Amino acid sequence: MTTETTSPATAKIPAPATPYQEDIARYWNNEARPVNLRLGDVDGLYHHHYGIGAVDHAALGDPAHSEYEKKLIAELHRLESAQAEFLLDHLGPVGPDDTLVDAGCGRGGSMVMAHRRFGCTVEGVTLSAAQADFGNRRARELRIGDHVRSRVCNMLDTPFDKGSVTASWNNESTMYVDLHDLFAEHSRFLKVGGRYVTITGCWNPRYGQPSKSVSQINAHFECNIHSRREYLRAMADNRLVPQTVIDLTPDTLPYWELRAT
Repeated sequence: MTTETTSPATAKIPAPATPYQEDIARYWNNEARPVNLRLGDVDGLYHHHYGIGAVDHAALGDPAHSEYEKKLIAELHRLESAQAEFLLDHLGPVGPDDTLVDAGCGRGGSMVMAHRRFGCTVEGVTLSAAQADFGNRRARELRIGDHVRSRVCNMLDTPFDKGSVTASWNNESTMYVDLHDLFAEHSRFLKVGGRYVTITGCWNPRYGQPSKSVSQINAHFECNIHSRREYLRAMADNRLVPQTVIDLTPDTLPYWELRAT
C-alpha cells in the first residue's frame, strides 16, 4: 500500500529509548545481506525496499548464460529504484530550498535520488549507527554530504523544528513503530500543506484476520505489520488527510517472483 497525505553526520549516538528499539538497532547494525549490497553496487544507490513494475525479460536474456546472474541483480535493482521514483513522484512540489525527511532511511539510496531530483536538503533518520555511517560516507563520496545527511534518531522523536519540513516519507519502515506516535511526529514537523507518503506492506481486515505469511514476516524481521484500517485511522487522528491510496500488490509481484528465482 502507498498512501500520500497533505498536511550533519552522526556525532552523538543516542541510546535506544526501549529494549525493542535496542533490538531493532542491533538487527540492522548487524545486517549485511549480500543481496542488498550487491544490488546497490550496480550504481551506488543502496535500497532496503521491494521493487515495482514489469520485468524486462529481454534484458535478462538466457538463464544459462554466464552473465545471467549479473543481469538478474541489475534488473532487481532497477525495479527497486523504480519504486523509489514512484514514491518521489508523490511528494508534491519541492524546491532546492526545501527540506525532506526520510524516516527509516536505511543506507540512504532514496535520499540520494531525492536530492538529485529536487536539489534540496534531505535528512534521514535510522536507529542503526551502521546504516547512518554508510549513508553519510556514500553522500561524502558523491560530494553531496552538505545536502544529504543521515543520523541515528528515533523517528518518533526527531530534532526537526515544527513546520520546517516540506515533505516526508516512510518506505517499508512503519512496521517498527506505533502508527499514532509516528504520524503525530510527521504532522508536527511538516509545514501546513506539507506532503507525507508511505509505502508499506499491510493486511486488509476486509478479508479477515492476517495470514500466516504476515506472522512469519513479523517473526523474521521482529516487526508488526499493521492493518490498512489502522493506517487510515492513525492518519485521521493526526490531521493527515489521505489524498491517494494505491494498491501496489500487482505491481510488486513480478519483483518478488524474479527475486525468488
